[in-house]
Amino acid sequence: MKYHKLTAQFIKGYHKKLFLIVFAWMVWGSLYAQKPLRQSFPDVLNLKQHITGIRNIEKSVFSDMGAWHAYALPSEKVDYGSFIGPMVMDLDGKWLAATLAKLELREDGKLIDLSAAKATQHYYPGLLEQSFLINGVEVKQQLIFVSGREAMQRTRIINHSKLVKSLSVSFNGNILLDGLLQKTASGVVFHQTQKENYFTLAFQQKATITVAEKSYHADFGKVKIAPGKSIDFVQVQSYFLQTKELATNASKTDFATALKQNELRWNGYLQSYFSKTQALDSDKSRLAVKAMVTLMTNWRSAAKDILHDGVFPSVNYQGFYGVWSWDSWKQAVGLSQFNISLAKDNIRCMFDYMDEHGMIVDCIYTDKSENNWRDTKPPLAAWAVWKVYEQSKDAEFVKELYPKLVKYHKWWYENRDHDKNNLCEYGSTDGTRIAAAWESGMDNAVRFDSAVMVKNNDHAWSLNQESVDLNAYLFAEKSYLSKLALVLGKKAEAEVWEKQTDGLAAIINKQFFDETKGYYYDKLFNKNERITVEGTEGWIPLWAGIATDDQAKAVMNVMKNKNKFNTKVPLPTFTADHAKFDPQNGYWRGPVWLDQFYFGIIGLKKYGYNKLADEMLNKLFNNAEGLLGDAPIHETYHPITGKGLNAYNFSWSAAHLLMMLEN
Repeated sequence: MKYHKLTAQFIKGYHKKLFLIVFAWMVWGSLYAQKPLRQSFPDVLNLKQHITGIRNIEKSVFSDMGAWHAYALPSEKVDYGSFIGPMVMDLDGKWLAATLAKLELREDGKLIDLSAAKATQHYYPGLLEQSFLINGVEVKQQLIFVSGREAMQRTRIINHSKLVKSLSVSFNGNILLDGLLQKTASGVVFHQTQKENYFTLAFQQKATITVAEKSYHADFGKVKIAPGKSIDFVQVQSYFLQTKELATNASKTDFATALKQNELRWNGYLQSYFSKTQALDSDKSRLAVKAMVTLMTNWRSAAKDILHDGVFPSVNYQGFYGVWSWDSWKQAVGLSQFNISLAKDNIRCMFDYMDEHGMIVDCIYTDKSENNWRDTKPPLAAWAVWKVYEQSKDAEFVKELYPKLVKYHKWWYENRDHDKNNLCEYGSTDGTRIAAAWESGMDNAVRFDSAVMVKNNDHAWSLNQESVDLNAYLFAEKSYLSKLALVLGKKAEAEVWEKQTDGLAAIINKQFFDETKGYYYDKLFNKNERITVEGTEGWIPLWAGIATDDQAKAVMNVMKNKNKFNTKVPLPTFTADHAKFDPQNGYWRGPVWLDQFYFGIIGLKKYGYNKLADEMLNKLFNNAEGLLGDAPIHETYHPITGKGLNAYNFSWSAAHLLMMLEN
């Protein structure tokens, strides 16, 4: 083959490793040329389930385009002929139906038992697809989202026999929630009791609709299908969070057109991400796609008091039906690698709730009276905006956010620097210690066990300890603000930000680094006393580029210690040799959080410890339960056993996996 000469020349001129990377891309390129890109990634998550209760929302589901409803594939034969769901979401998640639109076929008056059919089921990025083959009849069903409120389903009935098939066709559904079900001209509408929320089901083909108290029947009569021919039935299932949205007409788009648009959109996401990465093997490519679909399923479009599109931490945990600030900064960085517009809006939705002082609210909900103003979260917003700019080169976005970022940055020093020494503390607006710990993002971290509150002003209190991670984040924010100022041509401002980083780095290294122990620790203010419990906060100065080479080496030695942080799944949030180490129950007292893992790996790489960083990455990929399989991405992982812990399908875990795989 002519490739042999090219290959020989390539190896002579370049490093062998680079050749292998390019060769791998040739293989992937050949694969993608043979079939649509998304078809290469079936079932990166197991979406099969059976509904046993309206609040059993812990298993993986499919949503897209910011819709507030979701679906799954049937795991039980009794549900064949329908997709599972929908699950509907607002301030909590519930199953509106187990099978809202279940197909019923009869031939010569006799029911065709789809539970006896040969079934094929797949979840592709952006698409649910299943088929049921029985007695020469194939039922092929596909479901996609066409907007932030609408899903479309096509049921195609194909005659594979040699005889004309005369079939009676109908769809049936039962509602599980309390409310009013009514008939419409093309289907049914369901109004949830004591809410504005409505769910509509509209058929594009004419049917006779009958409605009972909490069920409906849509009868399409008899159809004749010649051998080798098929007939389609298309429906639009829409979930509206406000009465005024009902004016939106059900989509009249042809399903084939919508499916093509869906395929182009998802192939675009995949191509955008993979074009930026080094060559990944099959398992890691599937992990990257799993991370992408996790973020997209957690995407919620603007609704009620959420004014821009945002991303839930997880649709599978009732407590996460809102949008959090530092989650959003991290999610935006991951999203920027394949969905720039959502990355931008995920940042904007939090800045919609910046107060007059410059504080960013901790979390927001569709009902703003539920928003948590007791605290904010660690400052990573300028980092997120810079990373989005790196991918988009959109200076207008920078122009929009820069003054808000400056105001937010100054807020920390005005409200969280008790003794005005340019070192900040975590705190709260209500004077409570619990809210101050929440503000760190590390709710029950051991380093805060003995902390007490001090008052700064009428709307601000601080813990009595200065935190190394907070001040390292603020250092990094100054650096990113300098970069963003240069994008806007603000050279003088950029120089001011850069000058501030020089002074702050020296202060952080002096105040927080313990020369004897070789690690960074929080400290009590107005004292030299450090809080010498070792957690992930100690390597944030490496991620921020603050540490000297000697300090970085000392921290690296602590990180690689198998009794401390180099566990089966490395870099737990709390050192494994401490008496309070409790990964199973401790939340921030020992589990591995992938954001902190990422900061640690990037910190090691910044100081040249690439081999150790790669070893830890491989331990994560190989030992964290289900990462390289079809299991959900977890909120945290047990560092000793590798077991996935806490919420399933967790967004910032997914975002940081995309960052790590890209590099």
